[in-house]
Amino acid sequence: MNILIASDHAGVQLKALLCQQLQPHHHIIDLGPDDHQTAVDYPDYAVALAKQLQQGKAQRGILLCGSGIGMCIAANKCSGIRAGLCHDTYSAQQGVQHDNMNVLVLGARVIGPALACCIAQAFLQTQFSGEARHVRRLNKVDALESACPTEK
Repeated sequence: MNILIASDHAGVQLKALLCQQLQPHHHIIDLGPDDHQTAVDYPDYAVALAKQLQQGKAQRGILLCGSGIGMCIAANKCSGIRAGLCHDTYSAQQGVQHDNMNVLVLGARVIGPALACCIAQAFLQTQFSGEARHVRRLNKVDALESACPTEK
């Protein structure tokens, strides 16, 4: 499976570890950054990953920042992106099975490396159930993109 991965400066070290752990089983496309000492803006990396996912360059994505919250908010602003912030394997599995989550978001300052690897593996090994009730709910979620336009 092709996996996109990106972070801000706070997630660089955990991103490197995840790349190393996942590489034997998946094709990892690292969108950066590589330097944890230079501050970068998380929305830039969330959008870069979202655009490539929208273009079909990968099946799933992983985003990391300090808490995971900023990346999650930014990614979910992009059409077709269903990003979920997970700090346990159950949420990662359920997010994919029930909500067809296509982007896993991790808080690098919240969880440790061993747990992050377990969560990422749970996310990547789980498939969407396709059950009618979940499809119905996802159609309603997709409709929100046009039902809640931004007022200017």
